[in-house]
Amino acid sequence: MTEIRHIVFDIGKVLIHYDPNIPFSRLIPDAEERKWFFDNVCTSAWNIEQDRGRTWDEAEALAIAEHPDHAENIRNFRRHWHDMVPHAYDDSVALMEGLIEDGRDVTLLTNWASDTFREARGRFPFLEKPRGITVSGDIGLIKPDRAIYDHHVASFGLDPAASLFIDDSQKNVDGAKAAGWEAVLFTDARTLKADLERLGIAA
Repeated sequence: MTEIRHIVFDIGKVLIHYDPNIPFSRLIPDAEERKWFFDNVCTSAWNIEQDRGRTWDEAEALAIAEHPDHAENIRNFRRHWHDMVPHAYDDSVALMEGLIEDGRDVTLLTNWASDTFREARGRFPFLEKPRGITVSGDIGLIKPDRAIYDHHVASFGLDPAASLFIDDSQKNVDGAKAAGWEAVLFTDARTLKADLERLGIAA
């Protein structure tokens, strides 16, 4: 195996917690009703299009046209977005910062809407520490599409075979591997530390 020279972190659920249920447990207290809302109205498929670059105004208009009785809670998704990202994972962040301090080449690759990512960047200063970031909403590409991995490689001069990708989604890990990268599935910082050491990266 090629020596790992580039380490690429996902952000959501790897460095920063994300959970839409946090505000919606207040907005839609009934668990079954809330599940129906996420399964049928503000779905993962609907939300990922904002990560691909669709504006919230367009997203809200489309969802409201289909579910007019849920207009207020559709708007609440963006309105209460800041509550969905309440804190960072300190142990993961410390691991990433330690790699940077050790001289490792660290970049970030995230599926994230442009405007909410700008908010996150203001709230979580450690996002400025890696060498650079690819934000899906800024370039109109999303993981696990091959094109976003190739874009990141080209943007930051990476060798895919010498690049390690860390993501909490198996399909995104598989996408990185299909693009010629090494990749590991993130579950927690302790497991990641062991994965890094297995790959010859002291953490």
